[in-house]
Amino acid sequence: MSSPRVPSSGRQAVKGLGLIVGFLVAVEIASGVLQGYYTPIFPQIADHLEISEGDVNWFEAAQLIVSALCVPLLSRLGDLIGHQRVLLLSTAVTALGSWLLAFAPSFETFLIGWALQGAYVVWLPLEVSIIHRRTRDSGRQELLTRRGAAVLVGALELAVIVGALSSGILVESLDMNLILAIPALVVTAVFFVILVGIENAPGEATGGIDWGGLGLITLALGLVMGGFVVLRLEGAGSPVAWLLIVAGLAALVPFWRYEVRQAEPMVDVRLLVSARQWPIQATAFLFGIPVLGGQIPLSTFAQADPAERGYGLGADSAFVSTLIGVYVITLAIGAFTLPLTSRWLGVRRALMVSCLLVALGYALWIPLHDSTAQALLNMGIAGLGSGALVAALPAAAAAAAPPDRTGFATGMTNATKTVGGAIASSIFAIALASKGIEGVTEAEAPLSGYLTVWAVCSVAALLAAVSLLAAPKHAFSDRVTSEGPEPATPAAR
Repeated sequence: MSSPRVPSSGRQAVKGLGLIVGFLVAVEIASGVLQGYYTPIFPQIADHLEISEGDVNWFEAAQLIVSALCVPLLSRLGDLIGHQRVLLLSTAVTALGSWLLAFAPSFETFLIGWALQGAYVVWLPLEVSIIHRRTRDSGRQELLTRRGAAVLVGALELAVIVGALSSGILVESLDMNLILAIPALVVTAVFFVILVGIENAPGEATGGIDWGGLGLITLALGLVMGGFVVLRLEGAGSPVAWLLIVAGLAALVPFWRYEVRQAEPMVDVRLLVSARQWPIQATAFLFGIPVLGGQIPLSTFAQADPAERGYGLGADSAFVSTLIGVYVITLAIGAFTLPLTSRWLGVRRALMVSCLLVALGYALWIPLHDSTAQALLNMGIAGLGSGALVAALPAAAAAAAPPDRTGFATGMTNATKTVGGAIASSIFAIALASKGIEGVTEAEAPLSGYLTVWAVCSVAALLAAVSLLAAPKHAFSDRVTSEGPEPATPAAR
């Protein structure tokens, strides 16, 4: 059967797509640098700021909160004023935060800069929205969007490795202010790449900013995330932590009632709970548990000395970086091969297989955790599945959203993933806390805590696979016209 004829406008869209993706790859390289550069030098950063290494946890907490709160606003702005403009805005905020890190005179200033840097979380969703819109008349919108997202995520993961290796090398020979200025230079350069290389298409949504909805969701998320931060710092016995969490969940009720009455809501709750979106967003939330919440436990387990603790790999920080590098390489492979596996299996099946790979990788940690070879096997299997999911979920959300809500839908996959990871990291911190010994550190966590972490990550990935069964058919099929999706083929079901 012959393939559908693509109109001349569609051929032109495809012709210019490679150049646009190339410019967006530069943005994801900057994102990868930010995500990989700082991790190996956190002890040196702590010394530079004259703080304890335990205080570094505040950086992660602050950035997770800002990331979760800024996505609804920036996603809505993207649909209103254009995705390129908001990509520029978020890059400018990220650059500001990065420069604050380079010249921060105190812990408090550094914390503010680190929080502002969290604006980069919306980059990938906005980029997917740009590709999705650019290919609208191509006749292969969803296929090209998935391929573009795969390239972006592959570049991101490779840049994480480059960032991690670079900082580890430079920290021994350069002044810390200069070391911290390098990511700021990269992000600033990317601002001008976006300005010059990405077309400024107008937004398609109508209305304005729903400030009431923004205030209510900020209150709810702020209370919940704040509660989990307190829970992570003070433990499960903290009444303040549970009070904050319950108050945050209760705040969702007036937020929901308010948003359903709005013609142009900040968070389109009707869309989120529709059959088109909730399975994809649920998958993103569940995926956030292993991909964000499970990483720190893996690092601390690898560095545990088996001679003292009876478990662990006894790895030093340099070898842990190698393990992370291997994991990130498999993430890149999973992202780059997504178009091929989707062609072989159908997109739905390919993503379900990816979830099952993540589940298998973490499940294998339960019996196989005694050697480096076992660790590499487990992380490699989980990485292949994770890379494909990082690339595919924003594209699937865009395909299942109206044209004037693509920025919102893709952004929410990152927001729900971030919330899932933040919740998981707090729960895992409790699981890894030793019982009955006052004043112990996280390094003295029991093996049973790690077994619990791996089991939860595996089950979450299995549930993510189940969620995909309920996802809309046209999120996993290719549109041949701009009017709507074709009927799903058996492979897409």
